Amino acid sequence: MNTRRLLRTFAIGIGTAGLLASGCSGGGSSPSASATGTAAPAGLDPYYAQKLSWRDCGVEGFECATMKAPRDYAKPADGDIDLAVSRKKATGPGKRIGSLLVNPGGPGGSAIGYLQGYAALGYPAPVRARYDMVAIDPRGVARSEPVECLTGKEMDAYTQVDQTPDDEAEVRKLTDAFEKFAQGCEKRSGEILPYVSTVDTARDMDVLRSLLGDEKLNYVGASYGTFLGATYADLFPDRAGRLVLDGAMDPSLPAVDMNRDQTAGFEGAFQSFAADCVKQPDCPLGTTSTADAAAALKQLFKDLDAEPIPTGDEDRELGESLATTGVIAAMYDEAAWPQLREALEGAQRSDGSGLLSLADSYYERDPDGKYANLMFANAAVNCLDLPPAFDGPDAVEKAVPDFEKASPVFGRGFAWASLNCAYWPTEPTGTPHRTEAKGAAPILVVGTTRDPATPYKWSEALAAQLDSGTLLTYDGDGHTAYGRGSDCIDTAINTYLLEGTPPTDGKKCT
Repeated sequence: MNTRRLLRTFAIGIGTAGLLASGCSGGGSSPSASATGTAAPAGLDPYYAQKLSWRDCGVEGFECATMKAPRDYAKPADGDIDLAVSRKKATGPGKRIGSLLVNPGGPGGSAIGYLQGYAALGYPAPVRARYDMVAIDPRGVARSEPVECLTGKEMDAYTQVDQTPDDEAEVRKLTDAFEKFAQGCEKRSGEILPYVSTVDTARDMDVLRSLLGDEKLNYVGASYGTFLGATYADLFPDRAGRLVLDGAMDPSLPAVDMNRDQTAGFEGAFQSFAADCVKQPDCPLGTTSTADAAAALKQLFKDLDAEPIPTGDEDRELGESLATTGVIAAMYDEAAWPQLREALEGAQRSDGSGLLSLADSYYERDPDGKYANLMFANAAVNCLDLPPAFDGPDAVEKAVPDFEKASPVFGRGFAWASLNCAYWPTEPTGTPHRTEAKGAAPILVVGTTRDPATPYKWSEALAAQLDSGTLLTYDGDGHTAYGRGSDCIDTAINTYLLEGTPPTDGKKCT
């Protein structure tokens, strides 16, 4: 089970009948909105009054249910969407606090997969003892009417397209790939594409909160899950309970700034990897300096761009695009650095299997050539939440120097990858905005100083924007901080979740 928490702004690509009760059987029913003391928003009474019917979902200790939500909150009479929910009840000892909703990020990551594969088993025992651990796959994701775009073979071809075009022909090939991706999404999932925004999913979370019988939403969101949690708090500040936003996004940034900041974040992560690598006897990038390591990696990418190497899969050679994705995948967690060193050494011997394996883990491709819908949902949500970073190739070319300044190693590829939403078939519904959640209870924002995917300054910015934000800092590497080995971080978060007391604003852990 892949439990990494990802914000994938990098990587290319990157109505029904009226409301019905859940068709699941077994288990007990959940209280309505009136039972929780919170009124349903206008026109949504049937959704807040539905009952969840829980069933055994084939994973020991977990229950599953199906929740109905309006496909279009502006027109709830136009039809429903089915959303998958799972929970593991509080184990005790200690008095049950309520439900703790979790989301691993993405956008497009399966919250149910994260719950069943990690959170409900690996979160600290005192938290699991006193909370029902709960997840809902966001609309368009995994078990909740997933967005689909390309077949496995089409996705294989898509992930190999050169992301650093050197001439007009290569630019056309890349833009053709973006267009084909977008057209595939429209063909296979056009009916749902306008309704998978973060605001829509945050509203779904409030319906679920009510059906679970909780007056307030308690929540742990990582990476993109922080944007989802902050959006919920902004929409429903009086219903925001204990919210942990780990590896935060900054909702005030336009897409181009977000992508450029993330480019710098991955450069910083690579510098940390390189500084460690050159100290190791098996470093394939040299043993002298980080500058030499960066030069060696850039040369490897250049060589692979000119001549891809075998991977053991006759249909997929390792070119620059897949190699870059493989390196990026290892930047999320320093525990992957030894694997990356081995994969890079293999690539220098013309064996691309190691970097391909890392790239496959990033794209959630299984050995049979099937892809999870993560990359499809990722594009669908991102392209709806913000206007595109660029409107065409000329705009990208003008921005490349700024991206290369942010990252000499990854900048050009990140700039071109930011073009994907320019071809999206659905107009964006969101805009950059400050998120203040005025009147909400204290909200805990957690930032890691060398986080590649959600740069630390984003956590600083979100904590400052939130009316009740408190910043907790982890001085370290990797993406997100909770459950990554820092007793200081885990103790502070556990205390907040169990007692409602956040740490002192500005507290730092190592």
